[in-house]
Amino acid sequence: MTYISRRHVVKGLASMPVVMQMPLALSSNKVFQHGVASGDPDQQSVVLWTRVTTISAQITVQWELSTDPNFSEVLQRGDVVTNPYRDHTVKVLVSSLKPGQQYWYRFYAEGSYSPVGRTKTLPVGSVDKLAIALVSCSNFAFGYFNAYAAIANNDAVDVVLHTGDYLYEYGADGCGADIARQLGREHSPRHEIVSLADYRQRHAQYKTDNGSQAMHASHPLIALWDDHESANNPWIGGAQNHQPDSEGDWRARRAAAVQAYYEWMPVREPGLTQSPLELWRRYDFGDLATLVTLESRHTARALQIEYSADVMTAVQSLDDARQFEAQTIDRSERAVLSESMEKFLEQALADSVDQGRPWRILGNAIPMAKVRTPNLMAAGISMPEGTPEGYPDFVWKGQYDLPLYLDTWDGYAWARNRLYERCANLGVRDLLVLTGDSHSFWANSLYSNDGQPMGVEIGTAGVSSPGDFIGQGFDAETASRLDRMLAEHNPEVRWTDNLHQGYVLVTLMAEKATVDYFAVTTVLSERFSVENIRQETVIPDNGSLAFS
Repeated sequence: MTYISRRHVVKGLASMPVVMQMPLALSSNKVFQHGVASGDPDQQSVVLWTRVTTISAQITVQWELSTDPNFSEVLQRGDVVTNPYRDHTVKVLVSSLKPGQQYWYRFYAEGSYSPVGRTKTLPVGSVDKLAIALVSCSNFAFGYFNAYAAIANNDAVDVVLHTGDYLYEYGADGCGADIARQLGREHSPRHEIVSLADYRQRHAQYKTDNGSQAMHASHPLIALWDDHESANNPWIGGAQNHQPDSEGDWRARRAAAVQAYYEWMPVREPGLTQSPLELWRRYDFGDLATLVTLESRHTARALQIEYSADVMTAVQSLDDARQFEAQTIDRSERAVLSESMEKFLEQALADSVDQGRPWRILGNAIPMAKVRTPNLMAAGISMPEGTPEGYPDFVWKGQYDLPLYLDTWDGYAWARNRLYERCANLGVRDLLVLTGDSHSFWANSLYSNDGQPMGVEIGTAGVSSPGDFIGQGFDAETASRLDRMLAEHNPEVRWTDNLHQGYVLVTLMAEKATVDYFAVTTVLSERFSVENIRQETVIPDNGSLAFS
């Protein structure tokens, strides 16, 4: 069967920009101000979600499911009671559905129908094509979620994979504050979010964005979290952006963030024997692909290493740098994935191999490829004036060929090598890793420490979050030059771009995958254009994957 339909896909994106007008604002619905969503599908069921804007202590909400948008024949309907204890959110797991089937759904409460949503179950049997829209890093303060709107307008999409940073925890004076004031998109509440009420209010604000509502109403979502859904750079014992003296116990804050996430996202509730922190999932798309989403923040992650002032003082030569890597960065037992997560992944990959699926996909929050810093000083590039204090010093790292970032898998080299070894022991060296977090587009080839190919990595730019080179004050020309230098300096980097915001469309077929990097021309207005700035083709290559 063919799992995707291209009847309404936007034409000509590869050759010219297409002006996109935002859909009618869905948030004008007074009862359902946060729209509708669906997600976490399998072959026979899917989660439907909404939230009722009400002052009632308790309210009954009706839901309906149909095979057509006019609801001429309602297949299933039911009632759900919601209340303040779940922030008046509504989540329904609809079952007994047909595989690979498109459905429409809606809710009814207090005399009003919600917007109509469209969703789809996973297919079984023969699947010709599968189109995954890859997104990450949507910061309300930095601008409109136009990448979401572009995805809503692309009916080629089968499912949206969100690899994290769905929202940000900062206060109104945090990242993007100046832009937020200009656009009227300052974070609410105005302070950094810490309590359950805070996280709920922030989720509610993000789901008022028109592009967000349009995307959620158009396609099912597969979601994993990264760090900002709780606080910047969390690990199992705390977070970089959590100060116990002023913000209380980390475990209480994390529990509040996780509770609000489950309330406000179309994801299945954890099983009776599963911790809410264990947000990993497996999705099988007929005979074509297996997708496993990774939890890499709250269940095993070791404390992040920083390029601190002490480190910069100690590293004054190439020998110092290599010693720092060997003794600190590459230290054994610095985990990212829990043992339970690894066993879950191994079983899913083994099943995928046994069942002959050609594609094994990892939904991955943080960049996996090895990326070292090119020597900016040798190239005559210095840090721009006014660089924010505490940001990594690219010039210093480039002198000593150090990893560009340490909050990625590069900061957990032992854990990455362990992952690669476990995959190789299964005969899996053809991973298709779909990644977010970096606010940049990527096309990377992955290799183990002994030089064996492990697959390819596709990374997406931010929905609204800007690339780090631009964010740190480099002009566009220099930032583009830095992108080229990264690719020239790193064998695993084929191409990267940190100038744009947008999304990636990964279209899988049995014999190849096409990867389209879609950039939106602005996030400062809801009238924008979409450009396909690059296309890659990925093919099987002697037991692994390669760009052709």
